[in-house]
Amino acid sequence: MAQEYRLKGITSLDLKNGEKQEAEVEGIENGKVLLVKVKDQVHATSANCTHYGAPLKLGVVTGEGRLTCPWHGACFNIETGDVEDAPALDPLSKYEIIQKDGAVYIKGEEAIIKANRRSLNIRCSAQSPEKVLVIGGGSGTIGTIEGLRGGGYTGHITVLSKEGYRPIDRTKLSKALMADVSKVAWRSSEFYKDSSIDIIEGEVSKVDFAAKKVSTTSGATHDYTKLVLATGGTPRWLPLPGLKGDLGNVFVLRTIPDAQGILKAVGDNGKKIVIIGSSFIGMEVANCLASMKNDVTVIGMEKAPMERVMGIEVGKIFQGLLEKNGVKFHMEASVDKATPSKSDSSTVGAVHLKDSTTLEADLVIEGVGVVPATEYLKGAEGIQLEKDGSLRVNESFAVEGLTDVYAIGDIATYPYNGPGGDGKPVRIEHWNVAQNSGRAVANAIAHPSAKPKPFIPVFWSALGSQLRYCGNTYHGYDDIVIIGEQEKPSFVAYYTKGETVVAVASMMKDPYMSQSAELMRRNKMPSKSEIKKGVDILQISVPSEIKM
Repeated sequence: MAQEYRLKGITSLDLKNGEKQEAEVEGIENGKVLLVKVKDQVHATSANCTHYGAPLKLGVVTGEGRLTCPWHGACFNIETGDVEDAPALDPLSKYEIIQKDGAVYIKGEEAIIKANRRSLNIRCSAQSPEKVLVIGGGSGTIGTIEGLRGGGYTGHITVLSKEGYRPIDRTKLSKALMADVSKVAWRSSEFYKDSSIDIIEGEVSKVDFAAKKVSTTSGATHDYTKLVLATGGTPRWLPLPGLKGDLGNVFVLRTIPDAQGILKAVGDNGKKIVIIGSSFIGMEVANCLASMKNDVTVIGMEKAPMERVMGIEVGKIFQGLLEKNGVKFHMEASVDKATPSKSDSSTVGAVHLKDSTTLEADLVIEGVGVVPATEYLKGAEGIQLEKDGSLRVNESFAVEGLTDVYAIGDIATYPYNGPGGDGKPVRIEHWNVAQNSGRAVANAIAHPSAKPKPFIPVFWSALGSQLRYCGNTYHGYDDIVIIGEQEKPSFVAYYTKGETVVAVASMMKDPYMSQSAELMRRNKMPSKSEIKKGVDILQISVPSEIKM
């Protein structure tokens, strides 16, 4: 039952528009709320982001009333507490504010204040003829189904996934090699039952878009009124001897069984591990395994890790952080083959480079990218795949040429209207982009007349220090302006194309990334010249108007 609780040390609501103040709730252990003023009204909400618990007092407030997490870019509507952008799933709690006797109180329930979030419980209506079928079990799927129920959709929701387990936080596989479904699943099985969301294991064999039916390899069929294709990416195997799945203890990393296989091969640690690929997956799992006291070597074709996205100078910072953790690097290197172990011809024993270098290996992990998982669509009537196997979609992620069909995540090529994009097509392989595209689809289904909600791509990585990134360099950049101390590292890197800032990366500089993302949505980022002259983006007020 709701009751009044006094806010410790708060005697008035003397805040300016855009200001935030965290307050302790008397009588509730560790109870906190956040006071935020927007549009001349003070609101009381949960104090921490419902994603990973970041303190929202350090977040970014916009003129129209969005509150953005300082760590991973989750956005909330201050007036309602609802989620607006991924990766948070649960909305913030909202509390009535009461002023009396020279003090400020909130009215709420103790359990909700302690939980720091509001739970959604929207069920399917038995009378609804609507049936949303989602194919896939990853980030795009969780964004879609959470966005649907959070947006008030009461139709049937079915998830068809060949993975066989409920949606997980896949980022924890590479960052921490967590391989227990109960520890990485976003929601309990009971949550999906309570929300009337059916999760079915199955692999799609055919989609009949005209009849609105999906068939599986087991012979089952599922009909739909709206179809969401969210099958993600399939990890590449190098087409080289010993590295194409023909030797044991050679792994890719995408699913829980992949992580379980790696952990089994690592055993009690102390292993010699070779990681092929110096992009995000390779770097994250290298850092994780080195922390577990293994001998880890990374092989990369670029001059510096993540060079294609982050540039040489920033990539060298990442390399230095992992080297401090004991990781060794062979950059600008090409792999020739892998050969068996001398003690067991069925498992890997060494990786050979084209410059004749031989690296002993108890196990090998390949992190050389993914391809869109769209094999089941080849030959389907009415659909046209792009050259890379993806699907061309519009701003609402509706598939071109089809009705009531959407594609999201790794398989979607969509028009990018952020800085430097100008509506040109892009395909971005990242957890947060997939989840936000799922939320965009949910909004289009639940509110057909609503305009698409634009979002700026955001991602993060654990590389000895937390990397934050927003924007997009897919369409190119010609310079990087780095402000701060690269040695610590404590810096903000601005990726520019001409005078336009197209992306921003930071380490130990929260909330610069979140502020940048909000400014980008409004076409209000300072120019390259202004950044070089010392303009601090945290001092720029974020206006209400969206211009993407």
